[in-house]
Amino acid sequence: MKKISSVLLLLFFISTTIFAQKQLKSFEDLMTSLNSGKQVRMVAFYKKCKLISDNEEQEKVPDAIGGMNLGVYEYFAKEAVKNKLAFVVFSESKLIKYPKGDGFVYNYVKIKVTEDNKVKITAQYLDAKTFDIKMDENFFGEINDGKNDKGISFFEID
Repeated sequence: MKKISSVLLLLFFISTTIFAQKQLKSFEDLMTSLNSGKQVRMVAFYKKCKLISDNEEQEKVPDAIGGMNLGVYEYFAKEAVKNKLAFVVFSESKLIKYPKGDGFVYNYVKIKVTEDNKVKITAQYLDAKTFDIKMDENFFGEINDGKNDKGISFFEID
């Protein structure tokens, strides 16, 4: 039994070393990691965000969590495109089975993070054949700094 405990403890330390991650606590941390070529992952706790759907703020926000690795991104410095704040944007699109009906849709997600640590997540379902919008939601949140319990967390993954 002592041998098994020692092996499990060793495996735990190896796994935490191999899969180490560092929480990025601000826009500046995020940009430093991205511009250094580091792999970054985002996790969104949607219930901690404001939801705008059909141009109306929704009282009930789904208790859902989403995550994605950040790949391609574009950064725009302050005033680069008549913007008051610097920002970075990235997006992802995946073909999925339509959760509310038959057929398939593209699940398109776009994230915009501004230098004041605000985050806007646009989530859309697009019909796989016609590209008609089946769902269109915008979540507004902030970067979680490890203390503020906000809904959007970024991690640098080693």
